[in-house]
Amino acid sequence: MTRRPSGGGRQRLFTQQQELAVVDLVRADNAIRLHQLRQKILADRQVFNNINHVSITTIRRILGKHSITMKQLYRVPFERNSDRVKGLRAEYVRRILAMGGAAQPHEFIFIDEAGFDLSKTRRRGRNVIGQREIVHVPGQRSGNITLCATISLRGLLHHHAKLGPYNSQHILTFLDALHNIVVQNRPDQPRFVVIWDNVSFHRAALVQFEVVYLPPYSPFLNPIEEFFSAWRWRVYDRQPHARMPLLQAMEQACGDIQVTAIHGWFRHARGYFPRCLAGEDIACDVDEVLWPDPNRRRDP
Repeated sequence: MTRRPSGGGRQRLFTQQQELAVVDLVRADNAIRLHQLRQKILADRQVFNNINHVSITTIRRILGKHSITMKQLYRVPFERNSDRVKGLRAEYVRRILAMGGAAQPHEFIFIDEAGFDLSKTRRRGRNVIGQREIVHVPGQRSGNITLCATISLRGLLHHHAKLGPYNSQHILTFLDALHNIVVQNRPDQPRFVVIWDNVSFHRAALVQFEVVYLPPYSPFLNPIEEFFSAWRWRVYDRQPHARMPLLQAMEQACGDIQVTAIHGWFRHARGYFPRCLAGEDIACDVDEVLWPDPNRRRDP
């Protein structure tokens, strides 16, 4: 007695080529919603001529099969990859490489400021299932405290925190202190090069160093961006809840940053040099671009 072959149940609604066409619709518009995607499928009588009805669940299953999932959208300014900006990136890289290959040694010093708001904290935590995780923050928005810091391959050279934002006079005071730090006990005396953003009060400062301005829309070329990212999490870990403890936490968090980490951030920024020289588009500077390895996107 032989077994009858299975009837196979419902046949596949979409062919392999049609599934790939659905994926192409999403790639063409990353912000498209599932109901909009369904409307496009039903309206296209050339590619999807056999599809008269499709559920949202089926569309979601097709996208999942092809590794298409919901992601946070990152806004990228149109100017970020304009010909002008890409030209400035290439010019910046050529200048840095020329300095690095000069007979006189150069020490590249990156400077930036970052504000810290007590009302911000980690967005995720752990608790028993069914119980809400709660973290206490100030009831009113507190004033920002700004940290100005500078790093080189020697590590964190200098940092100073103050209430409110920095202006030209504050930067001059900071640079005077930095100059005294870097020139002492240095018989070799390399040429010190300050690299920072092209903001107005940076241009107003009377600097005792050679100055190079970063190209616009290019934070991935600035290793101090990654320093501040790591530093903020170290401050959050100390759970500051008032201004004086916050200042103390900010100081202690600076001491947590290892020189080896700073070396890695310098190498990571230089990893973009070939792409800048080639005039490539660089989409954005967060998550997938700064940290291609998903494990590095998670704070331990």
